[in-house]
Amino acid sequence: MPELETAQATGTIEVAAFDFDGTLTRGDTFLPYLQQGLGWPRFLLALVQSAPWLGAYAVGLMSNHRAKARLLKVSLGGRSLQETAQWSADFVARYLPGQWQKQTMDRLPEHQRLGHRCVMVSASPGIYLHQVGQLLKLDAVICTELEVDEGTLTGRMLTANCHGEEKVRRLKAWLAENVGQRPMVLHAYGDTQGDVPMLNLADCAWYRGQPWPRKP
Repeated sequence: MPELETAQATGTIEVAAFDFDGTLTRGDTFLPYLQQGLGWPRFLLALVQSAPWLGAYAVGLMSNHRAKARLLKVSLGGRSLQETAQWSADFVARYLPGQWQKQTMDRLPEHQRLGHRCVMVSASPGIYLHQVGQLLKLDAVICTELEVDEGTLTGRMLTANCHGEEKVRRLKAWLAENVGQRPMVLHAYGDTQGDVPMLNLADCAWYRGQPWPRKP
């Protein structure tokens, strides 16, 4: 990717929105997170209990939201926040350092050096993504939030799954609150079809390291 050029207009705010899995990292992180937190026996049991839902999603018979809801319920329902916070700390410290996508991770500090506001927009859950956001010194983490009842995860989503058009809805809400009507240039980075709506929203976008053509 070529070097960034900052906006010339005085007062223009530049925002860089990054997908996480497969964009800032080399692949999915949610399943490895569950495997490391649950251990192999409980992780495999969760996959078996979710298999019909995951299979239906894989062949286009079920939404991403419903399949993910099932996996969350059987894997995280009843887990305490204290327990998952420790999972998250270990995961971020031990697993993620070997998973960064160098090309995009080099671009993030370049945006930060230019004073751009940098946000992560991901379908993965906030139980570990907020720790990632702190590590990367991001301005915001927009992701799938999970429901908590008296310090325990219910296994349900508090927000809609932050995927596809939901990424655009959530990002627009953040921009409205933090940028408002001021002039803005939006950069976006993604790697799957679930990122395409966000890429189409941007003034300058990259898909798997290649320029994304803007809509006419």
